[in-house]
Amino acid sequence: MKLYNSRTRSVEPLEPLRSGEVRIYVCGLTPSAQAHLGHARSFLFFDVLRRYLKHRGYRVDYVQNVTDIDDRSINAAKATGEYYHAIVDRYYAEFKASMRKLGVLEYDHEPYATQYIEPIQAMIRELIVGDHAYVTQDGIYYRVATFANYGKLANRNIGELEAGARIEVDEHKEDPLDFALWKFAKPGEPSWPFEPYGDGRPGWHIECSAMSRALLDPNGEGFDIHGGGADLIFPHHENEIAQSEPLMARPPMARVWVHGGLLLFENRKMAKSLGNFEPLSELLERHDPQAIRWLFLQTGYRKVMNFTEDSIGAAGIGLARIKAAYRALAPATDGEPIPTPELDRRMEAALDDDMNTAAALAVLYDMVNNSTPSREDVTYWLGILGVPPNGSWLEEPQVQLDPDFMAKILDELRTLDIAVDAMPATPESAIEKIIELRGEARRDKNWSASDKLRDALARCGVELKDSKEGTTWAVTVSP
Repeated sequence: MKLYNSRTRSVEPLEPLRSGEVRIYVCGLTPSAQAHLGHARSFLFFDVLRRYLKHRGYRVDYVQNVTDIDDRSINAAKATGEYYHAIVDRYYAEFKASMRKLGVLEYDHEPYATQYIEPIQAMIRELIVGDHAYVTQDGIYYRVATFANYGKLANRNIGELEAGARIEVDEHKEDPLDFALWKFAKPGEPSWPFEPYGDGRPGWHIECSAMSRALLDPNGEGFDIHGGGADLIFPHHENEIAQSEPLMARPPMARVWVHGGLLLFENRKMAKSLGNFEPLSELLERHDPQAIRWLFLQTGYRKVMNFTEDSIGAAGIGLARIKAAYRALAPATDGEPIPTPELDRRMEAALDDDMNTAAALAVLYDMVNNSTPSREDVTYWLGILGVPPNGSWLEEPQVQLDPDFMAKILDELRTLDIAVDAMPATPESAIEKIIELRGEARRDKNWSASDKLRDALARCGVELKDSKEGTTWAVTVSP
């Protein structure tokens, strides 16, 4: 199995540090506001990765943290008078409910940053002793100049990074690139005692370093995979490396760094200021969670992806086709599934290649349409992809023509310069008339006209099927 390593910028074989075990740390949610689909994309990918690693026989130890203290939750508490952690708890509960709807496996460890204050402080003390950190009047900062490899993950040199760095008016840093490990307490903010330095709260970056060390690598010998969204590469993951590796017996911090691509919404970043923000919980009320997962599986996890209503609709149609093929598969006889080694081989070849889920879907489409895998074998692989069939998959969908079918098909025919005055008034009769026109075009060997009529019906939700007995039609299954 191979994965793309962001640190080396190459696809590499996965070689776990411990035989038969893969340890993964993924930077989780900061629940100071409602989660959106961009957050979910990364977590859904790592859910599929976990499932596939288990298929490959590995024992997976998976950590996904909760950043339960940050400036935004504190500011929201000040604005509303609510306790900051009540805000965090509310948004995180909503997020977890969405993850359950999406079928995400529970994490092996789900550490909250505020539950790891002692390990965080211990790490800061070690950095101070090693001259990698220093104390100022507003906090404790990491001294970036002491880490020679700074910028390697982001593939940027110090000069480039310094050009974009700045010091805020209330910061007292030696260098613009230095970052906060501990922020001294301000009036009205939550804080923890830290002798002899002063009460305060942890900086964002040190939290993940301390939690990953405590749960996956207490001996400082590294763990296997560190992951998150591509937006975390710099500064968050770069800073994690800088503050973790000087304290390790055998760096690097993680053998492989895996990052998921960003998600755009109608070719723009989702933001309340742009008027295109929709909470994940509300999106899941409008769309089938399995169709959302199917949509993400269609695109390589590292690629920037554009979410549109058309794209989720198309994913739903693709999922419906798999469901229809699934219903046609024969179940195992006497409870014994028929092995399908060709399906297993091709699915593993796709997923071994940097988790190429798009290729895996192509294998499934091909096998269910052109081969005879058992329903149980297909069920197994759909489960690996995080889209396990349920009872509804065996139910024939109840579909109807679009109420606006006549208006849409007449518009389509006008664009083809076909007279619509004589077109029957009812949808069913209109479809039969178009099939008749298409038949005439086929007899005249006017394949272009035939294809255009077929495609016009398809765009209006009607699929034609040709056979020796003639042409039949069916309403395209809705997503």
